[in-house]
Amino acid sequence: MVNDPIADMLTRIRNGGTARLLRVKMPKSKLKLEVARVLKDAGYITGFGDVPDAAKPTLSVEIRYSEGDRPIIEGIQRISRPGRRVYVGAKKIPQIRSGLGIAIISTPRGVMSDAEARTAGVGGELLAKVW
Repeated sequence: MVNDPIADMLTRIRNGGTARLLRVKMPKSKLKLEVARVLKDAGYITGFGDVPDAAKPTLSVEIRYSEGDRPIIEGIQRISRPGRRVYVGAKKIPQIRSGLGIAIISTPRGVMSDAEARTAGVGGELLAKVW
Protein backbone atom coordinates (compact mmCIF):
# COMPACT_ATOMS: atom_id res chain seq x y z
CA MET A 1 0.00 0.00 0.00
CA VAL A 2 1.29 3.43 -0.94
CA ASN A 3 0.78 6.22 1.59
CA ASP A 4 1.41 9.04 -0.91
CA PRO A 5 0.14 8.17 -4.40
CA ILE A 6 1.28 11.47 -5.97
CA ALA A 7 4.84 10.99 -4.70
CA ASP A 8 4.71 7.44 -6.09
CA MET A 9 3.59 8.79 -9.49
CA LEU A 10 6.35 11.41 -9.58
CA THR A 11 8.96 8.83 -8.56
CA ARG A 12 7.84 6.45 -11.30
CA ILE A 13 8.14 9.23 -13.90
CA ARG A 14 11.58 10.28 -12.60
CA ASN A 15 12.86 6.68 -12.50
CA GLY A 16 11.38 5.91 -15.93
CA GLY A 17 13.24 8.87 -17.42
CA THR A 18 16.48 7.80 -15.78
CA ALA A 19 16.02 4.26 -17.13
CA ARG A 20 15.15 5.65 -20.63
CA LEU A 21 11.73 3.96 -20.68
CA LEU A 22 9.17 5.04 -23.28
CA ARG A 23 6.28 4.83 -20.84
CA VAL A 24 5.57 4.06 -17.21
CA LYS A 25 2.43 2.52 -15.71
CA MET A 26 0.82 3.24 -12.36
CA PRO A 27 -2.53 2.83 -10.60
CA LYS A 28 -5.06 5.33 -11.94
CA SER A 29 -6.90 8.05 -9.99
CA LYS A 30 -8.61 11.33 -10.86
CA LEU A 31 -5.87 13.40 -9.22
CA LYS A 32 -3.13 11.53 -11.12
CA LEU A 33 -4.99 12.15 -14.39
CA GLU A 34 -5.10 15.87 -13.64
CA VAL A 35 -1.40 15.99 -12.71
CA ALA A 36 -0.59 14.15 -15.97
CA ARG A 37 -2.75 16.66 -17.89
CA VAL A 38 -0.81 19.59 -16.39
CA LEU A 39 2.52 17.90 -17.25
CA LYS A 40 1.36 17.29 -20.84
CA ASP A 41 0.10 20.87 -21.26
CA ALA A 42 3.48 22.15 -20.03
CA GLY A 43 5.32 19.87 -22.48
CA TYR A 44 7.06 17.65 -19.93
CA ILE A 45 5.44 14.40 -21.10
CA THR A 46 4.33 13.24 -24.55
CA GLY A 47 0.97 11.83 -23.52
CA PHE A 48 -1.01 9.73 -21.09
CA GLY A 49 -3.93 7.33 -21.21
CA ASP A 50 -5.58 4.20 -19.93
CA VAL A 51 -4.06 0.74 -20.24
CA PRO A 52 -6.82 -1.24 -22.00
CA ASP A 53 -6.05 -4.81 -20.89
CA ALA A 54 -5.24 -4.12 -17.22
CA ALA A 55 -7.15 -5.92 -14.47
CA LYS A 56 -7.34 -2.72 -12.38
CA PRO A 57 -7.60 0.87 -13.62
CA THR A 58 -4.08 1.73 -14.79
CA LEU A 59 -2.60 4.97 -16.11
CA SER A 60 0.21 4.98 -18.67
CA VAL A 61 2.44 8.07 -18.99
CA GLU A 62 4.67 8.52 -22.05
CA ILE A 63 7.95 10.21 -21.12
CA ARG A 64 9.31 12.89 -23.43
CA TYR A 65 12.98 13.04 -24.40
CA SER A 66 15.15 15.70 -26.02
CA GLU A 67 17.20 15.09 -29.17
CA GLY A 68 20.20 14.00 -27.09
CA ASP A 69 18.09 11.16 -25.60
CA ARG A 70 17.90 12.99 -22.25
CA PRO A 71 14.55 13.23 -20.45
CA ILE A 72 12.89 16.66 -20.65
CA ILE A 73 12.17 16.45 -16.91
CA GLU A 74 15.47 17.27 -15.20
CA GLY A 75 13.97 17.34 -11.73
CA ILE A 76 10.63 16.62 -10.12
CA GLN A 77 9.95 17.13 -6.42
CA ARG A 78 6.93 16.58 -4.16
CA ILE A 79 6.23 19.59 -1.94
CA SER A 80 3.00 18.99 -0.01
CA ARG A 81 2.93 15.59 1.67
CA PRO A 82 0.28 13.81 3.75
CA GLY A 83 2.25 14.62 6.91
CA ARG A 84 2.88 18.26 6.00
CA ARG A 85 0.47 20.07 3.73
CA VAL A 86 1.75 23.24 2.05
CA TYR A 87 -0.76 25.87 0.95
CA VAL A 88 -0.04 29.10 -0.92
CA GLY A 89 -2.13 32.13 -1.69
CA ALA A 90 -2.51 33.53 -5.19
CA LYS A 91 0.11 36.22 -4.55
CA LYS A 92 2.59 33.82 -2.90
CA ILE A 93 2.82 31.21 -5.69
CA PRO A 94 6.56 30.54 -6.18
CA GLN A 95 8.40 30.75 -9.49
CA ILE A 96 10.35 27.57 -10.18
CA ARG A 97 13.86 28.07 -11.61
CA SER A 98 13.08 31.70 -12.52
CA GLY A 99 10.13 30.64 -14.65
CA LEU A 100 11.88 27.73 -16.41
CA GLY A 101 9.97 25.15 -14.36
CA ILE A 102 6.38 24.81 -13.18
CA ALA A 103 4.63 24.28 -9.88
CA ILE A 104 1.58 22.01 -9.85
CA ILE A 105 -1.17 23.41 -7.63
CA SER A 106 -4.48 21.89 -6.53
CA THR A 107 -6.93 24.78 -6.41
CA PRO A 108 -10.70 25.04 -5.85
CA ARG A 109 -10.95 25.35 -9.66
CA GLY A 110 -8.99 22.13 -10.28
CA VAL A 111 -5.35 21.13 -10.66
CA MET A 112 -3.33 23.69 -12.64
CA SER A 113 0.16 25.02 -13.22
CA ASP A 114 1.52 28.03 -11.36
CA ALA A 115 1.04 30.32 -14.38
CA GLU A 116 -2.60 29.30 -14.76
CA ALA A 117 -3.24 29.80 -11.04
CA ARG A 118 -1.66 33.27 -11.12
CA THR A 119 -3.79 34.21 -14.13
CA ALA A 120 -6.95 32.88 -12.45
CA GLY A 121 -6.00 34.59 -9.17
CA VAL A 122 -6.39 31.48 -7.04
CA GLY A 123 -4.13 29.70 -4.59
CA GLY A 124 -4.22 26.21 -3.19
CA GLU A 125 -2.17 23.21 -2.19
CA LEU A 126 1.33 23.19 -3.72
CA LEU A 127 1.58 19.57 -4.90
CA ALA A 128 4.93 19.46 -6.73
CA LYS A 129 7.50 21.36 -8.71
CA VAL A 130 8.96 20.27 -12.03
CA TRP A 131 11.93 21.62 -13.98
